[in-house]
Amino acid sequence: MNKEAIYAIALTRLSCMSFAVLHELYDRLGTATAIVEHRNDIREVIPEAPYAVVEAFRNMDDALMRAEAEYRWDVDNKIQVLHLNDERYPQRLRNCPDAPTVLFYRGSADLNASKVIAIIGTRHATLYGQDIIRKFVSDLRQYCPDVLIVSGLAYGVDICAHREALANGFPTVGVLAHGLDQIYPNAHRDTAIKMLSNGGLLTEYISMTPGAKGNFVQRNRIVAGMSDACVLVESAYKGGGLITMRIAQDYSRDCFAFPGPVNAEYSKGCNNLIRDNKASLITSAEDFVNAMGWHDELQLAQAREEGIERQMFPDLSENEQKVVDALQENNDQQINVLTVRTGLPINILSSTLFQLEMKGLLKTLAGGVYHLY
Repeated sequence: MNKEAIYAIALTRLSCMSFAVLHELYDRLGTATAIVEHRNDIREVIPEAPYAVVEAFRNMDDALMRAEAEYRWDVDNKIQVLHLNDERYPQRLRNCPDAPTVLFYRGSADLNASKVIAIIGTRHATLYGQDIIRKFVSDLRQYCPDVLIVSGLAYGVDICAHREALANGFPTVGVLAHGLDQIYPNAHRDTAIKMLSNGGLLTEYISMTPGAKGNFVQRNRIVAGMSDACVLVESAYKGGGLITMRIAQDYSRDCFAFPGPVNAEYSKGCNNLIRDNKASLITSAEDFVNAMGWHDELQLAQAREEGIERQMFPDLSENEQKVVDALQENNDQQINVLTVRTGLPINILSSTLFQLEMKGLLKTLAGGVYHLY
């Protein structure tokens, strides 16, 4: 059994444990295993730890038993248990202050794809909104063929985004508000099954967790946090899409919205965000790609098809060459991933990235992603 994964699950079963405390423990001890091994002397790690936290750690046998049972069920059902130190964990999300300690994932898509877009909006998508999604995703294929599309598998905009992604060959991931032993709504089961072979299903909830109302709000931070940008298609004056957009702003993600008719019920949320400068107005995939600085990808892909390969950069230090090699192998990576793939400590890597940026060889994209020209 994977002890680190089991201990990470167990930590989520301690009801008194806030994200802030868990992240502080990870920062100080590094792993879930180390945290659990210090469960009887937790105040030596965090002297100011609340009494409820101390007691929870001293009495976590039930949590450990439930975690072991969950892990066995996950293995039997081909579900990946992604803890914070797992390279497969979405690294964009990893940097968020309230990132889940563990995620449960079934699917085939790379959650650390070079480009990740969240398409979100109302559960009452109109024909206008459906047409926007259809054209946006179809046109996106021309500009950025390597994109992961994320949404929430809900009615309306979500399911339309997933289906259009599949129709255009994009991998697409649905973030759920319940355990992976169920699909809600059941009407979307066929689409969810198709997503497993080109995308996947992701949740922070263990099996047998029902889709409580608060879970749907909570899962929005995963949609926002694992993405480079959030695109709001339609929203009423209030709605879950607006909550996700607010979270995305807090995470410093790029936010975009499609405008709609002034008096249209399900365009009010989009129009208000644009009016208040909380989202950039877009009317097409081309607008979006240009705003994100992704417009050079099609030209690069065409050049590679014609046999034009990027040449080695001259006059690079050994550390700079390590970074360039890592980005040539898989472009658009965050510093957490780069430090693993280059073997460079964070402080040295930060300095090296700065030097490469000064030389004009790379740039920083949204979400702290480094892009090699």
